[in-house]
Parts: sequence; structure tokens; C-alpha cells
Amino acid sequence: MEDLARGALDWISGTAGDDLTLYSGRAGIVLALLEGHRHFQDDRYGEAARRGAIALTGDDGSSLYFGLTGTAVVLRAVHRLLGDEHANRAADRALGIVRARFDGRGWGEMTELLFGNAGIALGALHAGDLDLAVLAVEPYLRTADVTAGGVNWSVRPSPPRSHHIAHGTLGIVCALATVGAAAGRDDLVELALAGAADVVARNEAGPTGFLVPHSDPPHRPELIERYSYGWCNGPAGDAQVFRLLGALTGDGVWAARADQCWHTVTHSGLPQRLRPGFWDNNGRCCGTAGVLALALDRHVELGEPLDFANVLVEDLGRRATVDAAGARWLNFEHRVTPSELAPEAGWAMGNAGIVPELLRYARIGAGADPAYAVSWPDHLPARSLRPPR
Repeated sequence: MEDLARGALDWISGTAGDDLTLYSGRAGIVLALLEGHRHFQDDRYGEAARRGAIALTGDDGSSLYFGLTGTAVVLRAVHRLLGDEHANRAADRALGIVRARFDGRGWGEMTELLFGNAGIALGALHAGDLDLAVLAVEPYLRTADVTAGGVNWSVRPSPPRSHHIAHGTLGIVCALATVGAAAGRDDLVELALAGAADVVARNEAGPTGFLVPHSDPPHRPELIERYSYGWCNGPAGDAQVFRLLGALTGDGVWAARADQCWHTVTHSGLPQRLRPGFWDNNGRCCGTAGVLALALDRHVELGEPLDFANVLVEDLGRRATVDAAGARWLNFEHRVTPSELAPEAGWAMGNAGIVPELLRYARIGAGADPAYAVSWPDHLPARSLRPPR
């Protein structure tokens, strides 16, 4: 898998575009190049990352995945790993702009993790600005709505309430819990637990599994399936939030919830494409790489066998396009014709999200350090939870 990852890095090294974001553009590509630089000790990838960071001068908004907060996260990483002081100063400027844009409630209509407050809070904390992180999450104290199970939030102008990490309650829970713990704010942590309780109360998979609908009432049901299984809106991402809550509270109930998520993921049929629309993506956001991230976390922390991780990696290997230009993955959209989509370079649906997981898998197989070169703001770094022998 190292050769496949190297080919993927080579392909994105020659890919440039106008998109600067962490989600689908140059910022996410820079982080993948930093992973390649650390893993292979190859200065080509480090220099490509430095050049990519210099190009992050545009202004695409304030958010973590689509704006300046994500830019700041990447620039801090370039400074830390490559010693680039220009990148460090540029990160300070980006965070200053984000702070100045705060309107007392947030940064726009969306207030969740990908576009809004939760992501900005996590990114600011990751980049070393605790005050901005607290500023971003405090509005949730005023905007939480009490539900039968706990609390949730209106994160978009339309009525549906989303439940998962990308656009919903668990993304807000992740931010409240992380920032609350860092700031010593019990009120933020308690609100996070109330949000998690709302999502837990919606579980429809019984005592052994965990499966919660995308949103209630259903958001755009003509386009969005009621149930998903990946990082963004399914149990692969839910489990990541439960990992976090377990680490912060020491309460074993969250480990049990994460186990339920894993049971559902591993019994869902993925990565087989059982029907059009079920598993049409290889990427980190809503595809195979995001599930692989959880599989590797569970191996590091709990000693989970790599059997399912092996299945996921083999599937990624089969679905890769490899030629003289390098390696890349394409996805499918069953509602359009032709359904085959062009390969992407970015984090969400493309190489930049797949490469770090392939490299981490390779290091685990070699008995080397499984840690990422750059941790993600919304992904708790994996540490062994097994007692020493």
C-alpha cells in the first residue's frame, strides 16, 4: 500500500486548482503532502507542501472546512513540521480575520462543524487560539433546544435537525466537549453530554448496534438517503465522537456506544456496493477511507484485529486507477448519467483523504508509529487503551 500511497501523492503533487479549502482543495492537499513527507522522508513532498501553503492566500469564508480557519490549521502544521515562519504569521492573520467577522452568534446561516461555529472552534483550538474557540461555542449555550432525549440545535435556516458529525448535533457535541475540556468549562461539557444523549435516544438499531437517521424531519429526502454509514452522517463518525467523550469523561458507556457503532458498520455490507447509492465513495468524508480511519483507531487503542481494515484496504487497492501519472480514485453518482465522476485530489472525496490512512495502515503493519503527522481538529488522536503487560 505504500506504493499506492506514493502514486497518489505524486498525482496530487501535479494537481492544482482554484479551490483552496480543506474540504476539497489545496489546504487538504498540503496536509496529505506533509504526511508523505514525514512517512517517506522525501523532501519533494515537503517542498510541494510549502509551495501549496504559500498559495493559500485566498478568502473563501471563515469556516474550518471551507474557509480561513482551515487555512490557519494547515499553515500552523507547515510551520511546525517544516519550520516556515511565514506560514506561522499567515495563520495568525487568518485567525484575526475570523475573529473580526464574528457577529455575536456565528459566521453565517450554518452553525455546525463543516461550515459554522463548531468547526471554527475546533480549528481555532487546534491552531492555538483558545479564546476564539470559546467565543465560537458559547452561542450554543443560548441556542440549544430541549428535546425528549436531551438537546439539539437548529444548524440551518430550514426546519430539519441533523444528528451526526458533519452537519448536526454530534459535530457540535465534539466542539463543546473538546473546547470545554481545554477551557475548564464544565457548562460546555455538560451541554455536550446533553446533545449526545439526544442522538443516543434516536438509535434504531437495538442494543447491539447504532444507527440514527440522517435528519428529522428528513432533509432533502429526494437526494439524501435516510441512513448513512460513513464519517459524515453515520456510525463511523458517531463512533469518533463517542471515543472523544469516553476519553474526556472516563465513562465506559461511551466505549460501549462506539462498539455498537462498529458492530453496525462491520455488518452493513460495506465496502460492497450493494445497490446504487449505498457505497459509491472511496473518500474520507462519506466513503471507505473514513471507515478505515476508525478501524485503525480501534486497532491502536483496543487491539481490534485488522481483519476489517484489510478488507477496506484491499477494496481501495482494487478501485484505484494507476498509470504513469500516479494513482487516484473516482466515485459514482447513481442519480446522474454517466455515473462515473472525475477523480478528485482533495480531502473529502479524493486522494488527500485516502493517502494518510494508507500510510498509517502501512506503518501499523511494519510496527512503526501509527500517529498522523498532522492530527485533524475533529479527530481524537489514537492512543493505546490496553493495559501494559
